[in-house]
Order: sequence, then structure tokens, then C-alpha cells
Amino acid sequence: MLAGTMGGYTRGFILNKLCDKPYSSNQLAQALNIDYQSTSHHLDVLSKNGIIATTDGKIYFLSKDMEANLNDFNQIWEKINL
Repeated sequence: MLAGTMGGYTRGFILNKLCDKPYSSNQLAQALNIDYQSTSHHLDVLSKNGIIATTDGKIYFLSKDMEANLNDFNQIWEKINL
């Protein structure tokens, strides 16, 4: 999902940002300086895989499963974000 996949690095940036607080897709695109269409695509991938959740497709936040595995994500993110 992150390491070794096309778009994995971008999804890691999105997840890292969502660790701080929930965001809309537009807010994420602006905060990460990524175009809106790309941001929406990655949010869809993360959502379909149960990594993030959304309120009616408007505000995105980490899923309960992701929150439970946040330490694992942080360790992976440290390694690929060198």
C-alpha cells in the first residue's frame, strides 16, 4: 500500500497529514501541494482499503484499524521518508 507501490509515497504523505487532524480532499491537496484529482484518487484507494474513513465523502480521517496500527505506519514512514 505504501512501500513498493506506485503512489505509495503520496499515500504516505496523506496518511502522515491525517495523523494530525481530519481534512477535506481540497484541504489536503493544498496542504501537500498536490493536485486535487491526484489527491482524490489516493483518498479513494486508502478508503477502499479501510485505512481511512470519511464523513459523507467530505472529511477524511484515520480509520480505527489504522489508528490501532499507527506505530507500525510511523516506523515504515520513517524508513521511506529519508
